[in-house]
Amino acid sequence: MTPPGTPGTLPARQGLAYGLLGLPLAFVALPLYVLLPNHYARAYGMPLATLGAVLLAARLFDAATDPLLGRLSDRLFGRSTRTVLGAGAGSAVVLALGMWALFFPPVQGEQALAWWALLCLLATYLAYSQLSIAHQSLGARLGGDEALRSRILAWREGAALVGVVLASLLPTLLGLPAMLGWWAWACAPRPAAQGAGTQGVYHPAQHASLWRPWGRPAFRRLLAVFMLNGIASAIPATLVLFFVQDRLQAPSTQEPLFLGAYFVCAALSIPLWLRAVGRFGLARTWLMGMLLAVAVFAWTALLGSGDALAFAVVCALSGGALGTDLALPSALLAGVIAYEGDSGQHEGAYFGWWNFATKLNLALAAGLALPLLALLGYTPGTRSEAGLQTLSLAYAVLPCLLKLAAAAALYLLVVRRTPGSAAFQAP
Repeated sequence: MTPPGTPGTLPARQGLAYGLLGLPLAFVALPLYVLLPNHYARAYGMPLATLGAVLLAARLFDAATDPLLGRLSDRLFGRSTRTVLGAGAGSAVVLALGMWALFFPPVQGEQALAWWALLCLLATYLAYSQLSIAHQSLGARLGGDEALRSRILAWREGAALVGVVLASLLPTLLGLPAMLGWWAWACAPRPAAQGAGTQGVYHPAQHASLWRPWGRPAFRRLLAVFMLNGIASAIPATLVLFFVQDRLQAPSTQEPLFLGAYFVCAALSIPLWLRAVGRFGLARTWLMGMLLAVAVFAWTALLGSGDALAFAVVCALSGGALGTDLALPSALLAGVIAYEGDSGQHEGAYFGWWNFATKLNLALAAGLALPLLALLGYTPGTRSEAGLQTLSLAYAVLPCLLKLAAAAALYLLVVRRTPGSAAFQAP
């Protein structure tokens, strides 16, 4: 099956076949990156400093391996799509087993539990990253104009949002749907061949495939914006359950409501943002989403005990802004790849470094925010006003400042430098 040839169009069946793998990947991402820190701190009493160290080490390893996994993805695609699917099937099995081991550890004691969590995280992160990078690379290889790229990404992120909502409601399923997503991926559209008779086979240079993206100014500019925006999102993702349970003092039964409102509204907003892309372009629409996110999330700093309903409203509005973060940055990256003439050869390298930036943000958010909160007087379950104020500043104020910095970088490095539809002109 080849990708659709009409610019800006994507048959629903092909879009769903490609995007459906995003559902199980997101299904495990929410427990892995959002629920796990809170779970280990409260269910097993792991100190925040120890937990932060474990997460920092695991996520730094995860980030460091992503460029290598990107290079591996390029080589697997160079052999055949069947080879990519075979590697993906193995990763799906490891991912399901790793998630089960993480949430049902057979060991006791702080030290044993810390080592168990670290080893399970390393294996799980590797499997998750291999699947994610290969899936992203396939989407970029389908090509198309801005409208088509955004629609391809919208199918993936829309399915991912469904997976996140399911994960917030059905956490006991963990990583078991991974094989379902792999099966759907096997039915996804294939990239067009790179020349007659070649069937898309290429032979990248030993080093160029890994480091090539860093030689592209457009990639460096876009990655800088992406990292600033990513750390702004990673901090509240790490702290949200601490904020809900201690600052809002909301019952645990309301946690799915907050997460569900956030991600459902994100899913509903994607079609609206796609319409905005047609009018304003990818970069300007992303900028609009960033500014909207700050405008609605800043109110969280004023919330306290009993403000669960107000927080639900903030979650819903913030979810609407999240739609741009999900669908547009990767579409911009696909445009960079196409503009630089690297389509069909180096997508894995680009997305490997892209995911490296994502994981580095998550590592810093957990490895620095949690120990810093402990140092400043916050402990899980505290009712100290000073500790709760520290939590509010870390959860609400700091991310807004970082998001504003990302918006300024996006305007200066991308929007102002790229008038019209020439989105990736070199300096």
